[in-house]
Amino acid sequence: MDAAGSRAGTAGNGGSSAGSRAGTNFDTALGRALVERGIVSQPAMDQCLKELRARLEQSRPTTLRELLLERKLTSSDQLDNIRVEAETIKTSTRIPGYQILRKLGAGAMAKVYLARQLSLDRLVAIKILPKAYSENASFIKRFQKEGQSAASLSHNNIVAAYEIGETNGLHYFVMEYVDGDTVHDRITARKRIPEREALEIIRQVACALEHAHDRGIVHRDIKPRNIMMTIAGVAKLADLGLARVMSDRELAESEAGRAYGTPYYISPEQIHGKLDIGPPADIYGLGATFYHMVTGKVPYEAKNQSDVMKKHLHQPLVPPDHINPQLSSGTALIIETMLAKEIRDRYKNARDLIRDIDLVLAGQEPEFAKPAVDIVAIATAVQASADNPLTVVRHGGESPFSNPMVLGLVGLLAASVLANIVLLTMMLSR
Repeated sequence: MDAAGSRAGTAGNGGSSAGSRAGTNFDTALGRALVERGIVSQPAMDQCLKELRARLEQSRPTTLRELLLERKLTSSDQLDNIRVEAETIKTSTRIPGYQILRKLGAGAMAKVYLARQLSLDRLVAIKILPKAYSENASFIKRFQKEGQSAASLSHNNIVAAYEIGETNGLHYFVMEYVDGDTVHDRITARKRIPEREALEIIRQVACALEHAHDRGIVHRDIKPRNIMMTIAGVAKLADLGLARVMSDRELAESEAGRAYGTPYYISPEQIHGKLDIGPPADIYGLGATFYHMVTGKVPYEAKNQSDVMKKHLHQPLVPPDHINPQLSSGTALIIETMLAKEIRDRYKNARDLIRDIDLVLAGQEPEFAKPAVDIVAIATAVQASADNPLTVVRHGGESPFSNPMVLGLVGLLAASVLANIVLLTMMLSR
């Protein structure tokens, strides 16, 4: 691709030099770039390259650019953008052992490129820290910690880390290339993801979190954009840029009181900037992602990030099945438990969450997710009192309600009635 970039300017001018190369490696490289970007389909490109060879044999050499424009498969602006991008990549990113192909995207701190690892002839993704940040020791330290955290994890549902390094002042991180889309892309395209599909995706990410948490790492930025999907349907948790080793007290104290995370998916304890950020924070972020997947809406919306975070702290959650009535009660209950504001009311670990997802996928009720009112516990108490009936004896004119045991029974019966009312209300609201 670097070679293609260096020659694209000549092709763009349509000179005889470009024409003499029609049908050669230059056209192949340009064609590959167009196909990789989704601008031209592979069958259409194959037909163009075949036509170029035929014209060359007929002494009518034509450049790929000219033929693409002739067949209206692309525009001059698109071809010029590819040339500019290729030239930029060539001058700014030279990493030994890798051939940079194109930019995949950019975040707040780094750019990600598609590249070919020459020694193994495989596609990889390379995250590169811009030179503007390469002079800042704290940025470099955080970037390196991301690579080290990723390298310490080895799980099918986590994007694999291959190498972290530096060359000529350029800090880079090589990782697995996932050829697919993200959960965010799917929400954007379909608005809502069907319940069972969403459950299966969330289960895979929960397995990734279980692996990370067992190794002392909390992600802190679970969101739809950070869940990548392969063509085969495998979910891959990505971007450990905010990940933190839970035992790293020094880093925790340096970040105390500051909110790290994405506002629409951030947990209350992250908003408060607490020192002890653990697995429940990731479960909350995954719950917010789950909510977004099945309802098409984030849990809390507001005009600015500050107000969104205030709602995470104080505003009651609209139950997901109020927005999407097709959701099962089990799935709704799992999401509500994941999004509990208090850590004590949330899933304690990913293992319990996985157990509940498996139960709901099997058509059963969740084990760990409980309604706000524990109706089962009240019913058990009432049943126990029925199994051990009290004998009420009236002494003279004394009212039976003066007996403390009688009052206790009345209290249990009242609780039973209240529980049934609550249950009926919940059933009618779903």
